[in-house]
Amino acid sequence: MSKPIERVRLVWRESSISARIAMLAGLSILCGLTIAASPSAHGDPASEIEAGSGGSFRDCLACPEMVVVPAGKFFMGSPDEEAERENWKEGTESPQIEATIRLPFAAGKFAVTFDEWDACVLNGGCNGYRPGDQGWGRGRRPVINVDWEQARSYIAWLSVKTGQPYRLLSEAEREYVTRAGTATPFWWGVSITPQRANYNGSAEPYEGGGAKGEYPRQTMPVDAYEANPWGLFQVHGNVWEWTADCWNNTHVGNPADGAPRLTGTCERRVVRGGAWYDAPRDLRAAFRTGFTAGTRNDMVGFRVARDLER
Repeated sequence: MSKPIERVRLVWRESSISARIAMLAGLSILCGLTIAASPSAHGDPASEIEAGSGGSFRDCLACPEMVVVPAGKFFMGSPDEEAERENWKEGTESPQIEATIRLPFAAGKFAVTFDEWDACVLNGGCNGYRPGDQGWGRGRRPVINVDWEQARSYIAWLSVKTGQPYRLLSEAEREYVTRAGTATPFWWGVSITPQRANYNGSAEPYEGGGAKGEYPRQTMPVDAYEANPWGLFQVHGNVWEWTADCWNNTHVGNPADGAPRLTGTCERRVVRGGAWYDAPRDLRAAFRTGFTAGTRNDMVGFRVARDLER
């Protein structure tokens, strides 16, 4: 066997599944091929997944892995007794409202990774932009250094590639998938330690319960830590995630139907989830803040959603 072929085989054997997907995406471009969507007897691979089960699908080899989120109701915002609520600005988590998600939808099992972003660039999308990784590594780490419009450029490419209606999650949907049927500050309960999520473990412990611990000072691979009951990983910590919503100071005027708020201060967009740099209080399900839409830094990424065939 020739040495070049043997080297290719060695690289393939030692690569992660996601790295292999990226290799296939690049090879498909060189060969003039199109990566096909995942096969399904019903046309849409999502139709084979039970909502809320944690089961997942992909619309193509290089596409994000998706879970199906059930319809339902939840209380958006925080109750008055929640520890460290509205710690940075009064009213941001008020009033607590009952929101209804009328239809199931698909959401990214993980934040979009560097592998997935790089596949977009290889395929001629994402405006050819290759964001830096701060020297932390690419692969299965969440893509960072992408602003709100750049996140939308990835979604536009993904929608064209798959023929499916991909989009950013609304702020309400992002809190809904974070809670996954729970009503506590974190999906696992009321306390938090660095064994549960990636954040500033050297900060003061969360007043609702917790302890200091390790502070990695960088992002972690998206499949680190445990998935929540609906199968989504790292809904608390690692990176902030862009949502579709314009910034509004409170929940007053929220449509309470899961739709994004497209009025308000639209040069600033809502982010959710908290990041590796943040204190534990900022990782709470109800915590919300906003960044200027042109913000690109090492703490912000995004997760995708898509509507399902009815």
